[in-house]
Amino acid sequence: MNNRVQTLYELGQSIWYDQLSRQMIDSGELQRLIDLGVVGVTSNPTILMKAITGSSRYDALLGELVDAGKNTQEVYEGLVVPDIADAADLLRPVYDRTNGVDGYVSLEVSPKIAYDTEATIQEARSLFARLDRPNVLIKVPATEEGIPAVATLIGEGINVNITLIFSIAMYRKVMQAYLDGLGVLDQNGGNVSKVASVASFFVSRVDTLVDQQLREKRETGADVDHLLGRTAIANAKLAYACFEEVFDKNGAFGELAGKGARVQRPLWASTSTKNPNDPDTMYVDQLVGPHTVNTLPPKTLEAVLDHGQTTVTLTKNLDEARSTLADIDRLGIDLQAVTDRLTVDGVNLFSKSFDDLLANLSQKRAQLRPVG
Repeated sequence: MNNRVQTLYELGQSIWYDQLSRQMIDSGELQRLIDLGVVGVTSNPTILMKAITGSSRYDALLGELVDAGKNTQEVYEGLVVPDIADAADLLRPVYDRTNGVDGYVSLEVSPKIAYDTEATIQEARSLFARLDRPNVLIKVPATEEGIPAVATLIGEGINVNITLIFSIAMYRKVMQAYLDGLGVLDQNGGNVSKVASVASFFVSRVDTLVDQQLREKRETGADVDHLLGRTAIANAKLAYACFEEVFDKNGAFGELAGKGARVQRPLWASTSTKNPNDPDTMYVDQLVGPHTVNTLPPKTLEAVLDHGQTTVTLTKNLDEARSTLADIDRLGIDLQAVTDRLTVDGVNLFSKSFDDLLANLSQKRAQLRPVG
């Protein structure tokens, strides 16, 4: 009998795990999750910071890197790349079994270069070449500067996970960048069937910010209670409708699909419930549909395995989703401004984690290799 993760997979939704550490790999925990039906792993600077600073498992390798004279950035990559590589190797059977649909591990370029197109391209190229595995995705933030980087990287056959997508407008740019990149790859004689991409659409943070503004409206007498906790799912459902439109094989994507090109799957991220009054699987249960990924942190995965719902929901109640966003707009809440702020906040959060990690590594490096 299938567990709920396996049942979701049969409905077309892949469950990935939003966590990675050396302990997970060495203890067999990652393999256990794969055996349960988890078919991918995502990481970000915050996850990596917590893994490295919260464990002594990296100390021996850190010492070796310091002894080899590596600077702090090189030490960081020297610690992170082996985890990504080993996780990719554990997931390689999934990649092979699914013909490259799943089995991926994601590693993000430095968030410090989120607004620098060329630097993003160079670092993504370097990381992808260094890892040298077909089942690695390089994460690029969905900033205005990140979009042309995505097109360039896809055009070179580099797998990309576009992260920190909050708005439908930006999502459309992300999909177009993927299609542009595929076109270049095809024109240059590349194999479009060998490149993969997911578009990480962040969910729960939208509700956190919009609900805060709704409560402020309630204090002025506005009727808002029916809208609390509903914006993010409505936004995601309408984003999925855009996905279905863009990747319709009867449309512009059809010629590329005929050559083996894959759809760029929406990946639902930030799917842990932030409001304790809401169901702990709400950002999973209501976002189930074909050709999608949901990346879950540990507690959310446990909740889904225990009591998650397993029925297709993404294509249902679209009129209600449109009505929700229209009501939000009528109340004077600017969803575009909300999503713009969330993008900036997301980049800043990851940048701070990255800075904290480098500072920690610099301190340890100095202790292991004192000057003088």
